Amino acid sequence: MALVPKRSHRDKLLDAGRKVMFERGYRGAGVRDIVSEAGAPQGSFTNHFRSKEAFASEVLDRYFDYLREIVQATLGDRSLSPRGRIRRYFDVITGKLKAEKWALGCLIGNLSLEVSTESKPLRTRLSNIFAEWREPFAACIAEAQAAGEIADNFPARDLADFLLAGWHGAMLRMKVDRSSKPLEQFKAIAFATVLARRP
Repeated sequence: MALVPKRSHRDKLLDAGRKVMFERGYRGAGVRDIVSEAGAPQGSFTNHFRSKEAFASEVLDRYFDYLREIVQATLGDRSLSPRGRIRRYFDVITGKLKAEKWALGCLIGNLSLEVSTESKPLRTRLSNIFAEWREPFAACIAEAQAAGEIADNFPARDLADFLLAGWHGAMLRMKVDRSSKPLEQFKAIAFATVLARRP
């Protein structure tokens, strides 16, 4: 029987950081809280990370890896039309947010609000994440436009930026209301307007 490899303190700290930052934000997530959540020795944080800022950047990278998998499974699903793939992405994310009782939202969006005025390195990392996140949406939109599924009144990249910005705004309202209504409103209006089927 193969032995399961033991998780390193570094991995435990990064997993704990994601949980604590979701619950308390970047400012509220103290190093002691993260170490305690990870069940790691007190000195392990400074052994693995040069600063809380560098740690948060790695937490974001890991979270974005998780989102990349969802993007690939939805926007990359060739069994659906391009427009259908976009809808599938939003529906899958809605299901995950429901499982969290509409309370957590997106770590990337949450930290964007909190750290954009106080940390240039984190702001730069977040900007790069959004730029990368836009590309598969833009490719899917461009494919839908070429297939005549949606109008080409706007460049695909502009539409992708618009969708991501609007979706994050809907998630913020969702967290306040603890309700799916803002997400469903966003999807209904987006697919009836900028993503409407071409007549």
